[in-house]
Amino acid sequence: MRGRGAAGNPTGRFERLSYEPETDFVGAAVDDDDPPRALKTELYRDPTREILVHNESPDVGFDTSLNPYRGCEHGCIYCYARPTHEYLGLSAGLDFESRIFVKEDAPQLLERELSRPGWRPRVIALSGVTDPYQPAERRLGLTRRCLEVLATFSNPVVVVTKSHLVTRDADLLRRLADVGAALVLISLTTLDGELARRLEPRASRPERRLDAIESLTEAGVPVGVLMAPVIPALNDSEIPAVVAAAARAGARSAGYVMLRLPHSLKQLFADWLADHYPERKDKVLHRIQEIRGGRLNDPRFGSRMTGEGVFAQQIDGMFALAVRRAGIERRSLELSTRAFRRPGGAQLDLFG
Repeated sequence: MRGRGAAGNPTGRFERLSYEPETDFVGAAVDDDDPPRALKTELYRDPTREILVHNESPDVGFDTSLNPYRGCEHGCIYCYARPTHEYLGLSAGLDFESRIFVKEDAPQLLERELSRPGWRPRVIALSGVTDPYQPAERRLGLTRRCLEVLATFSNPVVVVTKSHLVTRDADLLRRLADVGAALVLISLTTLDGELARRLEPRASRPERRLDAIESLTEAGVPVGVLMAPVIPALNDSEIPAVVAAAARAGARSAGYVMLRLPHSLKQLFADWLADHYPERKDKVLHRIQEIRGGRLNDPRFGSRMTGEGVFAQQIDGMFALAVRRAGIERRSLELSTRAFRRPGGAQLDLFG
């Protein structure tokens, strides 16, 4: 389906009933003479009353995150967040990228959290699951309003995105960067425009992401590149080129995450390979199994982000060498909480 990552809408793992349409996939032609119908994105209100999510994962670089959206229109076929839509009774396939839940109260909820006396200033990841700069953000502006709150409190933030739209908010990010409280990580999986179009159909093109790195760097915002995911036998050979290009654009650091295929994502990704790269399907899946202990996914802390075995070691060595040659760091900038303040707090302290 043009502009979409998944080819279908498999039934979620919590559902007891399944629906089989007469056509092969949602939006297909009614008969051979009709062109395929476009699948429109639908936005839903998410009435959540808690906006910050906490985790204790030892292999994640943050313990608190904020996600203004559930689901992501970028449609990246590899997205480990796809199975989270199954908790809503929806599919990890086309539903995930076409039925987006919008947390309209996110800025107000964030302000409430940061204003609480018990709030301990810490780095907030924006966002930990879906992209905060997906297409809906262009007109809704939820991410920008959340950044406005963070800038008012000078609370540090790490933004992870693959969208050029992040440059729109360079002014707010610069305010935070001036007090050591902002870092942007641009996700760049490939320099191959055709592969990117198939992998990440509605995300910014690779050259636009490189332009975002350059623009933010020129604006005084520290930027790193994140090659996430590295897909064995598909984009791993691009590691040196991706790191070098990001460094030339101004990236200060580089990191990577190995492909993860939890739950229903295994079949979605295998189907995608069969549709787009049938000649490579077996090799890619076998290589994934070799770095995942014979399986397609390994959820264990310590190995889920990097894999294990000979091929995983080779990938890590290639990445380390690429970073050294590019003259940048492998570890991201440490952010500061020293500038955190609650608006009006000084006056309250003055009068007891």
